[in-house]
Amino acid sequence: MTLSDMMNIGLMQGFAGLSLFAVLLLMGLGLAIIFGQMGVINMAHGEFMTIGAYSIYLAARVTESLAPAFMPYYFPIAIGLAFVFAFIVGWIVEWVLIRHLYKRPLDTLLATWGVSLGLQQIFRTFIGPKEVSPTLPEWLMGSWTPHEGLDIPINGLFVLALTALVTGCVLVALHKSRWGLRVRATVANRTMANATGIDTMKTDRLTFAIGCGIAGMAGAAFTTIGSTGPTSGSLYIVDAFLVVTFGGAASLLGTVVSAFGIAQTQSISEFFMTGSMAKVLTLSLIVLILMMRPQGLFAVKVRR
Repeated sequence: MTLSDMMNIGLMQGFAGLSLFAVLLLMGLGLAIIFGQMGVINMAHGEFMTIGAYSIYLAARVTESLAPAFMPYYFPIAIGLAFVFAFIVGWIVEWVLIRHLYKRPLDTLLATWGVSLGLQQIFRTFIGPKEVSPTLPEWLMGSWTPHEGLDIPINGLFVLALTALVTGCVLVALHKSRWGLRVRATVANRTMANATGIDTMKTDRLTFAIGCGIAGMAGAAFTTIGSTGPTSGSLYIVDAFLVVTFGGAASLLGTVVSAFGIAQTQSISEFFMTGSMAKVLTLSLIVLILMMRPQGLFAVKVRR
């Protein structure tokens, strides 16, 4: 094997890590908003990702049966639907359950774990226990070959572009929009925010629903790289919490950096060892760094 072949393999393995990075980042962004900004331990976050993935699958099936000529165009619309469906379910869960459990993190953990199990059973009952994959548009298939021996999947490029767009929108919304101002005021001092006329309960509900909607978009991105089953989201929940904790619970910049580091470490190490050993190596490095820096890579000081 020549040096050029080794470099091409390394680049392709690194790009595979970028695809995982995109899914982890979208999951982490939604969780950073819910956990980092609101202090809610949402164990059902993976199931909101699954809602987004199933939204793409169902949209593909409906389009295939009712309007097959529309197949090349359905995917971007389905991504929007994935956000909307996950947002609506998140809004309902917050209104029915989460709003009664603020400042009780252990109770939110147990309650959302119950929600997670309930949603998984709903998926099994109404969609089926087997893993499914949507029919993707032809323009998402194939690869881009910048030079001989280096093939970069087009679906990976699309997922990266989607992730960059969503991340940019979240950052702008948090720092430039009225909703972002209310979120930051509520996090800084809830009592004072209420005194200035901010409806913190409505802000909490909207924030939780937006975080769930972003998880739905992570599920939409996931459909381009893997099949979806009732428990697919739960496989990513630990990684999503690692991304948020490692980066710093209230830091979106930390979420981006930690998602990139975790995804690249895991993907590149999988080339040299088994998947389980690569996972052990990644977790060990995270534990060592957190022992030296328990607050995460980018700690945000918040006035209490």
